[in-house]
Amino acid sequence: MKTSAQSTYTTVLEKVQQLKKQYGNSWDQIQPEYAARMSVQNRFKTGLDIAKYTATIMRKDMAEYDENPEKYTQSLGCWHGFVAQQKMIAVKKHHQTTQKRYLYLSGWMVAALRSEFGPLPDQSMHEKTAVPALIEEIYDFLKQADAVELNDLFKRLENGEDVIDKIENFESHVVPIIADVDAGFGNEEATYLLAKKMIQAGACAIQIENQVSDAKQCGHQDGKVTVPHEDFVAKLQAIRYAFLELGVDQGVIVARTDSEGAGLTQKLPVSQQPGDLASQYLSFVDTEEVTLDEANNDDVLLKRDGKLVRPIRLANGLYKFKDGTNIDRVVLDCITSLQNGADLLWIETPTPNVKQIAHMVQRVREVVPNAKLVYNNSPSFNWTLNFRQQAYDQMLANGENITLYNRDYLMDERYDNTELAEIADQNIKTFQRDAALQAGIFHHLITLPTYHTTALHMNDLAQDYFGSQGMLAYVENVQRQEIRKGVSCVKHQRMAGSDLGDDHKTFFAGDKALKASGEKNTSNQFESPQVDVEVIKMVTG
Repeated sequence: MKTSAQSTYTTVLEKVQQLKKQYGNSWDQIQPEYAARMSVQNRFKTGLDIAKYTATIMRKDMAEYDENPEKYTQSLGCWHGFVAQQKMIAVKKHHQTTQKRYLYLSGWMVAALRSEFGPLPDQSMHEKTAVPALIEEIYDFLKQADAVELNDLFKRLENGEDVIDKIENFESHVVPIIADVDAGFGNEEATYLLAKKMIQAGACAIQIENQVSDAKQCGHQDGKVTVPHEDFVAKLQAIRYAFLELGVDQGVIVARTDSEGAGLTQKLPVSQQPGDLASQYLSFVDTEEVTLDEANNDDVLLKRDGKLVRPIRLANGLYKFKDGTNIDRVVLDCITSLQNGADLLWIETPTPNVKQIAHMVQRVREVVPNAKLVYNNSPSFNWTLNFRQQAYDQMLANGENITLYNRDYLMDERYDNTELAEIADQNIKTFQRDAALQAGIFHHLITLPTYHTTALHMNDLAQDYFGSQGMLAYVENVQRQEIRKGVSCVKHQRMAGSDLGDDHKTFFAGDKALKASGEKNTSNQFESPQVDVEVIKMVTG
């Protein structure tokens, strides 16, 4: 996608030509074609340019989803700029467009992989500055992907190919990023300050959760403590003010609720009148009826329906919610967030079950009809086991023969080629589309995929390289695959900017430039010669 505010090669060329005339002889060595080329290869001059551009994309996608829920969006979590770059290069190569594909920045991966304290659990212990730093790094790498691809097009243009239309209508690798601000890293002022840094780095969408910031836990772990609605709404407003202050009027706020799995609260809000938000929140708190005589010194007491009740308080001072109130709390969280400036919802769930998600979303949509979700297709779920159990339950409900299966052991490999496993895998395959159509999920993401793929691929390479395969393990399973599949970084010098640097040196120093390219550059070994079809036929018969 290209906005009207972005300059084309032709418009920049004309502008520099006029400037050259204006400044006369002192600009004799400046070539307008080179200047225009460099400008187009760096279309986004600041992070705010990126945030405004990507916010426009995201708002357009949200409107299209409202019209047709088959038009959902997707992303993968990336913990380094290079990972994000290679992801978007691959998306563009395989699907010919980056449309409807985003990036996700996971606070979990920042904690585990990007903290100066070393690997940390997902408990908001990492430096808050690491989050905007990663956003900026990701967009630096995506801009470089633009520059490298455009550089190739300009070389083709220099060689006489008619590629000017491809240059003028170039589709950027820069796409929206949904960035995790955790629980805001402090009070609403702290949230506002961090949100500003994230937006200035390029974030158009900020996700915030309703946990207590100093007791924050990963959404798929126990011990989560939520805050009253008033506290959370203040942080939503802080983020909106940050967007508006910086001129990103279409910035997107994703309000996440962890209430489904959270059983504790740190604060009891003050109710001003019956039925207000504080009163509704307090109604979920577990209590026991007492008289004044039964109350202990320093007890906290509430008056409810004409009676005195004592909130159940743990030894650490936290208050317990009533069992079975979690779904009602989720629904109230979602409605309240949408009514106070949030654009999208995120509901953390214990399993990926379309019917369960749809039930909650439908209740929210009774109040806010266009409510839609960002959903975490989390690696914390055992997808194989969950969907095999769902398939088992459905077969049982349909009266089908399930005597071959033991529901408690469906992860066992002996079930891999069974009818049940095939049903489960088909449901996993269609989960995102089914959930988009039935459960209001606008955006599907996987939080930690590149964390797991890195670990898996290193496991496989280490096993064979340090074993009997030796160098063949790398050649056969990495480099040869890169060549066969056209993976961009097989020419790692080019991907790191060597060709770009050579061209810039030529712009700046002309014939005196000392360049890395040439006959002795070993990257030339990866140039693909023309296929000799006749020889191949002779070899293969």
